[in-house]
Amino acid sequence: MNTPITQLFKIKHPIVQAGMIWCSGWELASAVSNAGGLGLIGSGSMYPEVLRDQIKKCKAATSLPFGVNVPLLYPNIEEHIKIIIEEGVKIVFTSAGNPKIWTNHLKQNGITVVHVVSAVKFALKCQEAGVDAIVAEGFEAGGHNGREETTTMVLIPQVRNAVKLPLIAAGGIGNGHQMAAAFALGADGVQVGSRFVATPESSAHVNFKNAVIQSNEGDTKLTLKQLTPVRLIKNKFYLTIEEAEKRGASIEEITTLLGRARAKKGMFEGDLIEGELEIGQISGLIKAIVPAAQVVEEMVKEFEEVMSKFKNQSF
Repeated sequence: MNTPITQLFKIKHPIVQAGMIWCSGWELASAVSNAGGLGLIGSGSMYPEVLRDQIKKCKAATSLPFGVNVPLLYPNIEEHIKIIIEEGVKIVFTSAGNPKIWTNHLKQNGITVVHVVSAVKFALKCQEAGVDAIVAEGFEAGGHNGREETTTMVLIPQVRNAVKLPLIAAGGIGNGHQMAAAFALGADGVQVGSRFVATPESSAHVNFKNAVIQSNEGDTKLTLKQLTPVRLIKNKFYLTIEEAEKRGASIEEITTLLGRARAKKGMFEGDLIEGELEIGQISGLIKAIVPAAQVVEEMVKEFEEVMSKFKNQSF
């Protein structure tokens, strides 16, 4: 495939693996890159020295392009940026913050910059900030999400109409049929998160992976809207938060209930009761743990079959 995204990143397939905290280490990133997509190391859960080690291991495991996802609200972001530049990483995806803060600095160091947005107004700010591409993520996505609750089906064409930059669709995308739909809406590539959680290479705990493949339609919900909206599998922790929000708990009380390291407890340590289990709505379609390369291969095959079908079909 030849799209603005494959050209920008110099990859074979326009498939980006999302940089998910606690799930996206060097093993997953290198596996996706070796399969022809773009793997991302999720730095949001890493101390600076851990990130450096992950980058070094990824460089040893693949000679193909890979990148790092950097949440801009991360407390040690200056150290992360410094390490990324020192280690020669050429692609950075930023999220959860103002793209103007770091884009110029990264680009001056020869780095391709992509920013993740959940609304058209943020996409316009990205274009103004000079990023190289945009990820537009609908509220079907797992993890932290937009307050507007705009679906991918609605968001992608609106962003496409608003900006001229290469556009990556995210949120509810995990197979070739959904990838084809994203292209029909105006995307040049797709970013996939939840489907890559359920792979052997993912650093997520096996308990979490099994919870993902056992989930069904309606088993996830967007919550914690008073703080930072996040989509979670419904478990005891989720129900505690839901009850607190329904009775009008203050932000301070909800923050106390959330506590520290709740996402690590759930996704990395496998506590399915008290942990935060971040995953997208597409988890209801994921029924097996398969290698990352197989995920990429099946997506590309399905995508090509769909595109061929419509090319040869009259309406």
